[in-house]
Formats: sequence, structure tokens, C-alpha cells
Amino acid sequence: MSFDYETFFRGNPEGLGAQTKAIAKLIAAHVPHGTKVLDIGCGQGRDALPLARQGHRVVGVDLSPAGIAEMTAAAVREGLDVTGIVADLETYAPEGRFGLLLCDRTLHMLNAPARARVLARLLRAVEAGGFCLIADEPANMAGLKAVLMADRANWALLHERNNTLLARRSA
Repeated sequence: MSFDYETFFRGNPEGLGAQTKAIAKLIAAHVPHGTKVLDIGCGQGRDALPLARQGHRVVGVDLSPAGIAEMTAAAVREGLDVTGIVADLETYAPEGRFGLLLCDRTLHMLNAPARARVLARLLRAVEAGGFCLIADEPANMAGLKAVLMADRANWALLHERNNTLLARRSA
């Protein structure tokens, strides 16, 4: 990764801004209340904190200790169900099963072969009937969709526009 998020997060509280309205709407419309969420590339909790405020149980994974520290400190202050894990997505293996895998503008930081490997590995952590929500660079979406469709679990596309894809794993 060429951008130094560790330094950026230390100098910019809530540096990535608020959760995008499109992501929030898709989750609210499709993902049941109380779902266990795996938020990869969570940074300072742009998605993790609002999801936890809505009653979801969130595990956020990021390479930046500063981002994870800020997110978990906010979660503790608010009494939210958020766990932070510092890990490199290229080697991270999720523990347990999740009802939502959220990849919000993270996978583009990996080269194409690594993006495919990481997504394929993370999809295995989604429980039957669970969801995968990907927002990424428009140029990457066809490749990410191909990984999803090639997964041995059956995925139904619920939303596909420009840089956002939402799919549900068969029950």
C-alpha cells in the first residue's frame, strides 16, 4: 500500500469521513438487525461505528493500529459491540462466520491477483443467507464480481451499480 494511513489517521480524526448514504441505505434495506458484520479496511470506523449504533455486532479489520485504536476507543465510549483487529488483509483469516462481509473502498489497494485471493478467502466466512457488499473502483468491479460468481457458494446479485455490488449467499 503506497498511502500512509497510519500517519493520516493519527493526524485526522474521522479522516475518511462519514459512512456513505448509499452503503447505509443498502444495509438498512437488506441486512437484518443484529447481524454480525466483518468490515475489512475499517480504518477509524467509518462504517463499523454507525452499524454498531444500529445494533449490529461488528468486527473491523485494518492494517493501521492508529485507525483501530480510534475506532475501538469510540466504541468503548459509546458502549458499542465493536471488535478491532490489526491485520494485513493479504494474510488475515477470519474466525467464525458473518452475516455481512463489508468491503467498502478497500480492495482497490491490492493488486488484481491479491484482490481476487483476498475476496475469495473472505467469502468463505459468510454464513448461508449472509451478504457481501463491495464498493470499489469501477474498473475493478467486473473482476470482483467474477470472483463472487466463481465462489462455490451460490450468490444472488441484489444490487449492482457503478462501483457498488450487493449479493446474498444462498441459504
